[in-house]
Amino acid sequence: MSRQVVITGLGAFTSIGTTVEEFWRACLHGDTSVVDIPSKWHDFHHFNSRVWAPLPSPGNNSKFVNDIEKTKLDTAAVLAMETAAEALHNAGLPPSLVDVKRNAYVLKDIDSARTGIFLGTGVGGLNSLLSNAAHHMLAPQQQRLQDLTKLLDSSDQREQARQIIERIAADILIPFRTNPFVVSMIMPNAVSSNIAIKFGIHGPTQTSCSACSSGTVAIGKAFHALRNGDIDIAITGGVEYLCDDYGMIFRGFDVAKTLVAQGKQPFSHDQINRPFDRDRSGFLFSQGGCGIMVLEDLEHARKRNANIICEVAAYSETCDGYNIMMMQPNGEQISRMLMQLLQSAGCAGQDVDYVNAHGTGTHLNDSTEAEIIERVFGKKILVNSTKSLLGHTIGASGALGTLVAALSIRDQTTHVCRNLENPVRDLNFVRSAGNHPIRTAVTQSFAFGGHNAALLLKAAA
Repeated sequence: MSRQVVITGLGAFTSIGTTVEEFWRACLHGDTSVVDIPSKWHDFHHFNSRVWAPLPSPGNNSKFVNDIEKTKLDTAAVLAMETAAEALHNAGLPPSLVDVKRNAYVLKDIDSARTGIFLGTGVGGLNSLLSNAAHHMLAPQQQRLQDLTKLLDSSDQREQARQIIERIAADILIPFRTNPFVVSMIMPNAVSSNIAIKFGIHGPTQTSCSACSSGTVAIGKAFHALRNGDIDIAITGGVEYLCDDYGMIFRGFDVAKTLVAQGKQPFSHDQINRPFDRDRSGFLFSQGGCGIMVLEDLEHARKRNANIICEVAAYSETCDGYNIMMMQPNGEQISRMLMQLLQSAGCAGQDVDYVNAHGTGTHLNDSTEAEIIERVFGKKILVNSTKSLLGHTIGASGALGTLVAALSIRDQTTHVCRNLENPVRDLNFVRSAGNHPIRTAVTQSFAFGGHNAALLLKAAA
């Protein structure tokens, strides 16, 4: 059995908007959020890149996750649950509270056993892992340094030694305890399983960990499950929350020289992130984000009079099998993936109106991707990069790109590919926000490990 799959609900939490419509308005306005990295990070390392795109505080306006639950959950899981609730509400499936003590909800009038959850994340509960590791390893050392400072004071030792020790002690940033729920907090599958627990879902619940392709892969798996008749509804997308007191995660990308760099070009903070531009220097590190959508069997959606945003028509994935961090320069496996995608959707490259590209702003990736786009789709297709606004949200990026493609089809408009002044290739890049006839869109993701994934969306018939 092969069924049509449609998108009926969307939710988003990003650096430029904490609801899907707020995010979309910011996209169309060309907004971005680029600020200096926390000053405290400079105590631990000299960074080549010194800007990032932080998120608003994720827990400020929680509607479904209470304060007690937040002590047991990683922030990535909280983001996923709250954003899933928004997507469900927008799909006409508002969660209903059924157990006040457990703060548990259900989705009325649907079969929970025929509802699945497919979420992608790059690292899952990394924030909780780092926080608890810091407490475990550093709390005793901080106390010992403080004790030593007291001894130096009583022994009338040199003031310089005391100041150095105080500086070391101050730099040891420690949570107040080791969380007894740390194991369940750091599991990558927690981002999907907690949605199932919160909303009483009993169908397949899976987490995809494919680095920067995770969100796209998760949506692809949901699409296959729906098309094959395994389920009727899927909650799917991607989430990431990359935060630590010391800037260690940021440093990992910085030492690999993948991030935007303050070099010779006189770019302001708002100009430094430049996907597909010849003056690009790397990607803008984002603290993360979340994009969730409700996918549904078309007939199931029609029976409940759901609002249909667009159709998911095809999904394809390949692996470069080439290098753990570097894209295969000839793009052979990406091209093969896109040809499979078009064949599965029953269309040719020239039939596609718009591509929301991976578009990170790194030298090799942008050059290779632009060449492949021209080879597969030609020069007329509209080309965009949502990362030009958000930066790179890692495991959430594919889901947010898919969400933008769906909104572009819904509203027949696109956001600008920001800071694109000298394109790396002569393609039809979106140089300003505006209306366009978009019936068919492709969104694609590439990741460390060689993971390639793409979705093809169509306007609802």
